[in-house]
Amino acid sequence: MDHVIRRHTVGDLLRRTAGRCPDKEAIRCNDVVWSYASFDAVCNRLAHGLAAQGVGHGDRVAILSRNSHMFAAVRFAVARLGAVLVPINFALTADEVRYILRHSGARMVCAAGDLASTAEEAARADTAVQQLVQLPPMVSDLSDDWISIDGLMTNRTDEPRVEIGSDDLAQIIYTSGTESRPKGAMLTHDAVLWQYVSCIIEGEMHASDVVLHAMPMYHCAQLDVCLGPAVYVGSSNVIVAQPKPDVVLPLIEQHQVTSFFAPPTVWIALLRSPLFDACDLTSLRKGYYGAAIMPVEVLQEMGHRLPQTRFWNLYGQTEIAPLATVLGPDDQIAKAGSAGRAVLNVETRVVDLGGAAVEPGDVGEIVHRSPQLLVGYYRDEERTAEAFEGGWFHSGDLATVDDDGYITVVDRKKDMIKTGGENVASREVEETIYGLDAVSEVAVIGAPHPYWIEAVVAVVVRRQGRSLTAEQVMTHCQSALAAFKVPKKIVFTEALPKNPSGKVLKRALRERYESVMQDDPDGGDR
Repeated sequence: MDHVIRRHTVGDLLRRTAGRCPDKEAIRCNDVVWSYASFDAVCNRLAHGLAAQGVGHGDRVAILSRNSHMFAAVRFAVARLGAVLVPINFALTADEVRYILRHSGARMVCAAGDLASTAEEAARADTAVQQLVQLPPMVSDLSDDWISIDGLMTNRTDEPRVEIGSDDLAQIIYTSGTESRPKGAMLTHDAVLWQYVSCIIEGEMHASDVVLHAMPMYHCAQLDVCLGPAVYVGSSNVIVAQPKPDVVLPLIEQHQVTSFFAPPTVWIALLRSPLFDACDLTSLRKGYYGAAIMPVEVLQEMGHRLPQTRFWNLYGQTEIAPLATVLGPDDQIAKAGSAGRAVLNVETRVVDLGGAAVEPGDVGEIVHRSPQLLVGYYRDEERTAEAFEGGWFHSGDLATVDDDGYITVVDRKKDMIKTGGENVASREVEETIYGLDAVSEVAVIGAPHPYWIEAVVAVVVRRQGRSLTAEQVMTHCQSALAAFKVPKKIVFTEALPKNPSGKVLKRALRERYESVMQDDPDGGDR
């Protein structure tokens, strides 16, 4: 049987979309505009060029780049060769990049010009890397070891004939590294494509959408919840390197963007920008958020200031490719703060330590069964076995479930604060503090304490031009929370540390404020 008759892989979906709508705009990035036919042809030309450099089925191809049209092309070209994409966080140091290159066994690194020096430093220290490929924006002061992506392009626009199975690996995505070293989640073409179907159905994605991609595409949320499904259905895609308000807001107006995804931190930054009210945002019909729960006060503000926009809360993690549950537009207020219910191709439960489903309102761990799941962690059998214990994938997230089956994430296991023998969910305290109008952002952490073991500490960013004291925050918390949940210390800062995906780096905050409670040896009142 011909190898492509029944095949359905990441590379195949672009060809099928190009066949349906060849002349439709597919990619727009700065001055580059590709129709779907052009995009398909570019990916084939690049795939043949990669093959000429020795990249074949199963080879790891790493990419270290901000968002660009060529990032999208590399993604689909690699898939068409049956090679495995290894996206790397561009905020990592050379040592951290080196670990991923070594661990994954990547034979090629594609890096944007401004990140090329980091990539070369990482690749030249005892790795399997054989080729260095420069992506735009180009720089001239590189060693002779680099090949330009343009120089790789061939004139062949036919699709490479490669035996690829739907259960072959499409990508290895390294998790944020809450442990000492990140884990490489192995995801097959099947897993990724089942997830695309979940996104399209649950997110009501359509060919008529104009999607703005501003969050980093090295992260599976932008790559596989936004870009992949958009290409699948034939949406038009506007790609930009960074989610800055002064870039994002004018682009929404200029290109009549209808669909945009960002974590709450970015949505908050957009709301606070003076350009928010100056730009025409009436085209924006679909707003997606994830990575953290949207504070209820912010959600209400968004509904008021973007009345034409319907919102979805997307919850998941890298290991499930990554969408697991959705809270849809009709439930945003009625179930505010919830992560919703399992999507089409996912089965989700909240269980106790023995694996039994918890009663409504009780805290347990979120577990999943789904064809979207990783097949395991690369070169890590022990953590793979631990994650799949009991025949379910263990997310590491703590949650409650209500009588209607809606899941509310309480905290990551690692972020649960244990103070004086009591468990405090940092998110509950954060939600309370967000009730203060003068608060722009807040993160709640546990800090070492000689009496309480851990003390609840709130790190607060004031809204620009607003005044707020620690006493006011404390009083507000005391009126709404049990005494043991009230922060022992309020710290003000200009900004919270975040990774390029917009997630607040609580580990960095814990390190920064490790000694903040040393001046409180008696522990204060409970």
